[in-house]
Amino acid sequence: MNQDQAARVFIGIRVAPEIARELAERARPLERFSVRLVPAADLHLTLVPPWNETEIPATLDKLRRAVQGARPLSLAFERLCYGPNPKRPRLLWVECAPDAELARLKKLLLDAFGQNEERPFLPHVTLARIPKQGSLIARKNPLDQKLALVQPVRTVELFRSPPPGGAGYQVLASVPLETRPEELTRN
Repeated sequence: MNQDQAARVFIGIRVAPEIARELAERARPLERFSVRLVPAADLHLTLVPPWNETEIPATLDKLRRAVQGARPLSLAFERLCYGPNPKRPRLLWVECAPDAELARLKKLLLDAFGQNEERPFLPHVTLARIPKQGSLIARKNPLDQKLALVQPVRTVELFRSPPPGGAGYQVLASVPLETRPEELTRN
């Protein structure tokens, strides 16, 4: 792959299909507004933000090495709301519980890929992008709901963003998190 064929990639956690369908359904009331709903199949939690990559095999090797020793965890979806600023929302999202294992996994991955983030980690899944008039949309359709959905996380994914004008994220690889021997006997 040469520079002209660079892929826009990122690392994240794919939302389980049954939870993704439920979350996408909760965002459906916004269809009547000029928002971009994220299809259920594309729902994910980003751990390493997008970058342009030409060496996908080397990236996969780096990803596998980075998650060695990272354990499976649970992702708790706690609240459906507007964000990041509820008074001037740009997104409809689901906030996830700030879990220490999840924060540790994110840090491992950011370090491995030479990235850092200035903002504090607020784990969330974007359900819709609100281009303009976010405060008007939020007033006309208030959404602030507590959720009690939990998903086991046993893999992290390397995603490819669609080319300009395209649609849908492509999972290039799912890399397993380490399973401890005692977890194998429980299943």
